[in-house]
Amino acid sequence: MPSTPSGTVLAALRRRPLLWAVLAAVCALAVAAALLIAANNGSDNARDNGQPGTGTSSAAPPAEAAPAQDSGYRPAYHLTPDQRWMNDPQRPFLLDGVWHYYYLYNADYPEGNGTEWFHATSTDLVHWKNEGVAIPKFRNGLGDIETGSAVVDTEGTAGFGKGAVIAVLTQQHDGVQRQSLFYSTDHGYSFQSYGQNPVMENPGAEHWRDPRIVRDDANNQWLMLLAEGHKIGFYTSPDLKQWTYVSDFQQDGLGILECPDFFQMDVDGDPAKRTWVLAASANGSAEGRTTGLAYWTGSFDGKSFKPQGGHQWLDGGADFYAAVTFDDPRLPDGQRKASRHAIGWMNNWAYARQLPTKDWYGAASVVRDIRLESRGGRPALVSAPTPSLQSLEGEPAQIPAGMLAGGRALAVPDSGAFKADVELVRPAGGTGEARLLLQSGGTTYATIGYDFTAGKAFVARDGDTVAGSAVDGAYRQAPSVDVRAAGDTVRLTVYVDRSSVEVFVDGQSLTALVFPPDGDREARLEADGPVQLKGGTVTPLAGIR
Repeated sequence: MPSTPSGTVLAALRRRPLLWAVLAAVCALAVAAALLIAANNGSDNARDNGQPGTGTSSAAPPAEAAPAQDSGYRPAYHLTPDQRWMNDPQRPFLLDGVWHYYYLYNADYPEGNGTEWFHATSTDLVHWKNEGVAIPKFRNGLGDIETGSAVVDTEGTAGFGKGAVIAVLTQQHDGVQRQSLFYSTDHGYSFQSYGQNPVMENPGAEHWRDPRIVRDDANNQWLMLLAEGHKIGFYTSPDLKQWTYVSDFQQDGLGILECPDFFQMDVDGDPAKRTWVLAASANGSAEGRTTGLAYWTGSFDGKSFKPQGGHQWLDGGADFYAAVTFDDPRLPDGQRKASRHAIGWMNNWAYARQLPTKDWYGAASVVRDIRLESRGGRPALVSAPTPSLQSLEGEPAQIPAGMLAGGRALAVPDSGAFKADVELVRPAGGTGEARLLLQSGGTTYATIGYDFTAGKAFVARDGDTVAGSAVDGAYRQAPSVDVRAAGDTVRLTVYVDRSSVEVFVDGQSLTALVFPPDGDREARLEADGPVQLKGGTVTPLAGIR
């Protein structure tokens, strides 16, 4: 998407312990040091040997709670830039057991403009190491570095060798958007600009950006989706350099489409129901909501996509934008088509530059896993927290069962980073509402709730520090998702960090930024009507910095 101010991130340095030889007489000290080194190496190996698709360690030590809350609302367990600005995620890829993830980043925010690709790596999709800028801006005369796709060119179709990493992305100069190619022969840590850039010259379009590259093995071709205003253009190529237009998908009523995605999934895990999913970041204001990720399911014949039904939304919250999805190439094809990962920019252009963070701006959501299920007579994407997040969990505190009349105080960590799981029993009359109140300094700054009468889960943040300021009205909306529980209970899983909440309920999700006032962190459960708590837990979560 177009460049806007983003931020500086300093590459993290990996420090390894050194064991110096000392006098032979000091044998006890040497033995102790050797044991310490062995323990550290064992921990590293456990972390690096995560299982495909989950990233969970085979022998992870117990997680420690995140330290006391950081100043400036910096999250404990979400990826953020060390300094300055981040926005759009670029789809991660796996190479030699390491996930490579890039995000748009502006070292000059707020004074200057223009983004570039910052690189982060992970072995479990939870703990990230900042590697520095991989593709710097303003180096080849074509402008800054904007959203695109990085792929591993296994067969070397682009001519830079088998296994080269190829990035095709938008560059913008004097308001003109073009597509350029960059290549890496060091596993994605640094890139070179292709000498004949741009590989796609702008045909005179105002909106012509965010290329999503997909390998179409069935037709032995590369496929590109390009955001072109109110439509998505489809292009094919044999070599990632020469692109041919083949079709477009027109969609009005959702604003300017950005950051398209395209992938196959099996409905209900059944290979006989393999379905294409086209997604794009869009504006839902005509439907009473804000921006988010819209998607369509349908068929693809190698040239054009035909939807089967209207659009749906992946996340019901206000702060899940420019999301990308990806699978684990280590898994068999059936498992790759049954489940994918997703990660989004946890922000909203309506107020992204009006938020009270200091020195850093922007965060990524946690990685969640998505599946395609039959719901309401058509396929729908459902979301759940990726299992590797369990590596952050400390010892859970039990919430006793019982009626919620009069409210219930919860023990939450001082760090402001925790997960709350609550299972609510449907009242006999079918009416009632349960709420989880997040409080700071005696003020309720966010409310997560479930309305049994309406069958909706919701998030409200009208009590936080931003809602009371001159911020865009989109921030004060209380987004909700329809959740009609099939059984007698509804289960809410809420990931709370120092400036965000991510709610998961029956496959639906709500992502929202929240900015608590100063003071001690507290939480309460309360209800209107005879709502009973079947049980629940509050689990402290460790930090990743």
